[in-house]
Amino acid sequence: MKLKQLLTAIPYRAENVPDLDICDLVYDSRLTVPGCAFVCLRGANSDGHKYAAMAVEKGAVAVIAEEPVDVDVPVILTENTRLALAYLSAEFFGHPANDLKVIGITGTKGKTTTAFMMRAILEAAGHKTGVIGTIGVLYGDTLIQTDNTTPENYQVQKFLRQMADAGCEYCVMEVSSIGLKDHRVAGFTFDLGLFTNFSEDHIGGAEHKDMAEYMACKSLLFRMCRTGIINIDDPNWQGIVREHTCALVTYGYDEAADMVAHGDELITTPGFLGVRFSVSGKLNFTADVAIPGKFNVYNALCAITACSVLDIPVEAMQAGLRAVKVKGRVEPVEMPGDFTLLIDYAHNAVSMESILTTLRAYNPKRLVCMFGAGGNRPKVRRYEMGEVSGRLADLSVITADNSRYENVLDIIEDIKVGMHKTDGKYIEIPDRREAIRWCIENAQPGDIIVLAGKGHEDYQEIEGKKYPFDERVVIREILDSLKK
Repeated sequence: MKLKQLLTAIPYRAENVPDLDICDLVYDSRLTVPGCAFVCLRGANSDGHKYAAMAVEKGAVAVIAEEPVDVDVPVILTENTRLALAYLSAEFFGHPANDLKVIGITGTKGKTTTAFMMRAILEAAGHKTGVIGTIGVLYGDTLIQTDNTTPENYQVQKFLRQMADAGCEYCVMEVSSIGLKDHRVAGFTFDLGLFTNFSEDHIGGAEHKDMAEYMACKSLLFRMCRTGIINIDDPNWQGIVREHTCALVTYGYDEAADMVAHGDELITTPGFLGVRFSVSGKLNFTADVAIPGKFNVYNALCAITACSVLDIPVEAMQAGLRAVKVKGRVEPVEMPGDFTLLIDYAHNAVSMESILTTLRAYNPKRLVCMFGAGGNRPKVRRYEMGEVSGRLADLSVITADNSRYENVLDIIEDIKVGMHKTDGKYIEIPDRREAIRWCIENAQPGDIIVLAGKGHEDYQEIEGKKYPFDERVVIREILDSLKK
């Protein structure tokens, strides 16, 4: 793309703009390629302006900066390079958001689950749908791991282009408060913006200075979308939509909502834990959701309300929610026995308490929790995890997680410190594969077994090296060996 064409996307100052071809945009000098334009970004720990000369030495043919830099290529000055990068990226990739509908989800909790519910419903209606979020970038059979829930704006535009070129009609994106704060989703308009809930999180350090800033950043989404889908049961919803510029459609248990949930109940069969509820308001029907916990009614109702705005048929909503799976989030694994096996990412005391309390409500014959703890992390986390599992599970199977540079047996001893504060039963199996095998071989009818800690991860980190370890693959191998 010609530099002059690229710069039509932003306000800028430059003495002259030569007729240069730009092969790519780069904002990390280490990734510089000949013929690229280098964008100087200021971050919490570094300033790209200091690396402009290095980028030019590696072949950058133009530099986009907030202040003059001493290099022998054209320097384009603009007020905010991070915001400029968003618009430059949209221009560079041909404005992919114009080629598919983009749905953004913000909130403290529920973003990942709601995103996958949206995807399940849209694909049940025949619409190929991509997801950008905590799990990574997913479309079709492609899964790309990312470092952040909401990637950098250049990557967002690149992934949107890949999805559009692959035939996706929709992209559902988790939009974090930091992503909004750092302009990672600037440069286009969301068709829908979804709000799940708001509570204290991400305060301090390089994140948000206080709750007021956290809320202000969340609220930005509703000045960047055409229609907002809002949970009016959350006491903070009015602060979230303050200064909104979009149309609003509401959901909740509150009868004042446009879409109302009621009559929720837990449902269970071997291999299926979920919740059933009824919807009234703009639509009237009953839905079964294949993810346990009554709090998932909110996530499902959010997805239903959004899909109603998109005119998705009720039958697709019901089919999608009945079949939805979120990798590593209370994910059921099909088993031959009369018990339920789940994989979950719970890897600290708070998340373990949440998942075990949720599963306890289904009245299993036994609730079995297999878990370990990460090495080179505060020991107090291990004590707390042991105490939570000892208190809430009928049986704890203590094993390895990512031991990193610590001895697994030492980590297990720390977990037992917390376990011994309870009357909970436990066994120790340091090898995680063997622990999974034990859980399967010793399962009893009516059991709920949760493999906690790894979730969507597909590796184990030991002595600084990551080894392949996808629990789905491990379970399949164990079942195959048991058949033989």
